[in-house]
Amino acid sequence: MGRPGYLTLPILSVLAAIGYVYYTTVFVAVPRWLGLATAAGAANAAAFTALAAACVATYAVAVCRDPGRVPPSFAPDVEDAESPLHEIKRKGGDLRYCQKCGHYKPPRAHHCRACKRCVLKMDHHCIWINNCVGHENYKIFFIFVLYAVTACFYAMILIIGSAMYSVPVDEQSSNDSSRTSIIICGIILCPLTLALTVLFGWHIYLILQNKTTIEYHEGVRAMWLAEKGGNLYHHPYHLGVYENLISVLGPNIFCWLCPVSTNTGNGLRFRTSHDIPLSTPSITAMASNRSNNAASEEQ
Repeated sequence: MGRPGYLTLPILSVLAAIGYVYYTTVFVAVPRWLGLATAAGAANAAAFTALAAACVATYAVAVCRDPGRVPPSFAPDVEDAESPLHEIKRKGGDLRYCQKCGHYKPPRAHHCRACKRCVLKMDHHCIWINNCVGHENYKIFFIFVLYAVTACFYAMILIIGSAMYSVPVDEQSSNDSSRTSIIICGIILCPLTLALTVLFGWHIYLILQNKTTIEYHEGVRAMWLAEKGGNLYHHPYHLGVYENLISVLGPNIFCWLCPVSTNTGNGLRFRTSHDIPLSTPSITAMASNRSNNAASEEQ
């Protein structure tokens, strides 16, 4: 397995698939069905070219961008009032410490065996980008999957349309080669579209829950253990649908689906459902004030 950011066989396979689907769609399917010289053909070719370019650009960023490094000097401050929640080990209850990297792990960080280091808010290691998906590149990875799913469905429509189109008799000689290219493209697109659609749906679910893939699997076990002990498990980073979207896609709703990185925070601390705004008085303090006021009125 190559180092993150380096070209590997899976990356070359992805680029080859994008190139073949693009060539077949724009230079075979569109001319066969609509014709590149027509307004409809030129418009569809231009739209698909822009979408393919966006896929390649976001894919390149997902491959090259560092997912987030843990600062060597990081150490959790257990006395920090603004950090009421600290993740601990399952056994022993100690603060999480990475023996391989030689430093404490921030919340939601995990050690990647492939990258050989800890990654901030690690979701998973993806062989198709030869990189981890973490705090710094999660959004761009999600946007790439969105663009890729859209491009796959768009290509499928153009491929099916061209396959159903009846070629004139005088063009039958070139029909066999174009039909072969369309069939091969369809064979590539069918499983690719299905896989990307499932992946896209999965990450929509994770974003709405403000979970990573690792946290989902950990949560399944935590929920089972909580139910076994008669307790109720609640994911600590679930802030509500809108706040979850903001924490992943950024505060500007108009940039949610744009390939720009607007990470919330530095990846070392995350808001939790246990956080209490400083402007909101605690229940204990409110009860104490009410008792003091009652006592003053009696006196």
